[in-house]
Amino acid sequence: MKTVQRSPEPFFYPGGKTGILLLHGFTGTPSELRPMGQYFKDRGYTVHAPLLAGHGTSPEEMERTGWRDWWQSAVDAYDRMRAEPLEKLYVAGLSMGGCLSLALAAQKPVDGVIPMCAPIYIRDRRAFLARVVAPFYRYKKRSTHRDPHIEAHLCPYDRTPVRCVAELTRLIRHVKSQLAEVKVPALIVQAGKDELILEKSADYIYEHISSTDKEISWYERSTHIITVDRERNELFKEIEQFILERSS
Repeated sequence: MKTVQRSPEPFFYPGGKTGILLLHGFTGTPSELRPMGQYFKDRGYTVHAPLLAGHGTSPEEMERTGWRDWWQSAVDAYDRMRAEPLEKLYVAGLSMGGCLSLALAAQKPVDGVIPMCAPIYIRDRRAFLARVVAPFYRYKKRSTHRDPHIEAHLCPYDRTPVRCVAELTRLIRHVKSQLAEVKVPALIVQAGKDELILEKSADYIYEHISSTDKEISWYERSTHIITVDRERNELFKEIEQFILERSS
């Protein structure tokens, strides 16, 4: 069966006793995680990627949500996975989903966490002015388009609610305050050509979590949406190896 692309719908693949919860990024959808989900489904894992509140619908719908809504979506997805007869549960997230995965690891029992291109430092400094300008400038139009092999997997909005950018910065501050509570094995993944966040975000996460079993893995040829970029197969294999070594 051909893999569905450009679908913002969540997916759930029942499988074996090891589960992987996948969390998408800011203004993203599970579509950017579908190749990764398919990879682990084919290898017998139980895989779930929820659609976070306000995503995959419309910018107007998203504008009515904030970081606590996105967090609640992650918690609800975690609870769904915990309802399965799993022996191990890992949580992995891309971009903002990486922040949410770290927050889950700080607050909920998981067996490992894989934040991918998780933002601590955003490249565009204007993001931190969003709270001030949002009442006067509601939306920022999408101005960049990625390479075709990446775009084929995305369901992007044509504009981003500026209010939600401010909410993203609030989430980042919240996650930074929680990092010391992360004590589980961690594989911190960072793209070397990340166009949205500063690569030192990975170093900050590594230095501030309390895990003794932790590593940073760099993908020098990849950009921010690393899960559908050119090194994705290597990424999926490394994540599987990380899980296998800690699930035996």
